Amino acid sequence: MAFKKIVLRLARNPGFPDGDAERGYVLNAPLKTDGTLDLEAWRQDREKATVVRFDPDPDERADGWLTHRGSHWFFHYDEDREGPDEPTYRLGDHKFAVGEYLTVTGHEGDPLTYQVTSVTEG
Repeated sequence: MAFKKIVLRLARNPGFPDGDAERGYVLNAPLKTDGTLDLEAWRQDREKATVVRFDPDPDERADGWLTHRGSHWFFHYDEDREGPDEPTYRLGDHKFAVGEYLTVTGHEGDPLTYQVTSVTEG
């Protein structure tokens, strides 16, 4: 199983016409050879599947785990101040390759688009 370090940066969104490279996520996640999430590898080594939310505002930063429930993937945070779980839109269907886009519903409830800017060995 191949865990990869995946960097997502805020793409163009309402209020962010040029995106914002200082806001996003760093995932450590198992990927299949086609670049999609590997659910079986995740089940075998869940504690390695992490997520870090980065932001210029220290109060917006958080760390937690990439989790899966039912047919959905979530970013799960363990501290109340970090906010509730953040659902992702069809994360399991996305290919994690530089230039691809995906949607995360942030802890404030707004869906935002992010771009994959880096995929490296985890």
